[in-house]
Amino acid sequence: MKKLGKFYHYPFPYSKKNTPVKYKIRKKFKSMKESFHNKAGDLMMEKDWSYHQKVASIGFFGGLFWSCVSYALHYLNFTKYGPAMAMLPWALPEWKNTYLGHLAGIVFIALLSIAVAFLYRFLFQKFYSIWPGIGFGAGLWILVFYLLQPLFPGVGPVNSLDTNTVVTTLCLFVLYGVFIGYSIGYEHHRLGQESA
Repeated sequence: MKKLGKFYHYPFPYSKKNTPVKYKIRKKFKSMKESFHNKAGDLMMEKDWSYHQKVASIGFFGGLFWSCVSYALHYLNFTKYGPAMAMLPWALPEWKNTYLGHLAGIVFIALLSIAVAFLYRFLFQKFYSIWPGIGFGAGLWILVFYLLQPLFPGVGPVNSLDTNTVVTTLCLFVLYGVFIGYSIGYEHHRLGQESA
């Protein structure tokens, strides 16, 4: 520490609490903090928007991951139908039955899964448990293999499918439902804790 006239010069700008450098940094940080938390409404809108983004990303990545698992199980002959089953209702060329059809099905399922995640959000978001996800996944399986079955040419009724296909697809749908349900329930629960 050197004495310069009446004042002392500190070699490190943070060595004393009231140095001009530290005061400027505090003032700048405080103004940034105030501008970020300017209005409570803006902050709530930001949280709400990020919650919608999280639901969409949960849906997309859930559909992407579980349709890739479905393709692996189809490749290993656990099930007759892979992700290309999603492409069956459209009159596409024969490539829909090859690996390109499965890749297109994976992308289609990942995009469709965003809407499925928002459907779960509107119906069951308040439940922070594994059971609504299991029920949701089983309900999706019933929807696809019973109610929408006439839309898929070449897919027979459930009683004509082999046991491996039924059990594998049901387990995949249940796991998908648990992933979507528990992830969205967790985010809703966490958001409720932050706002409380």
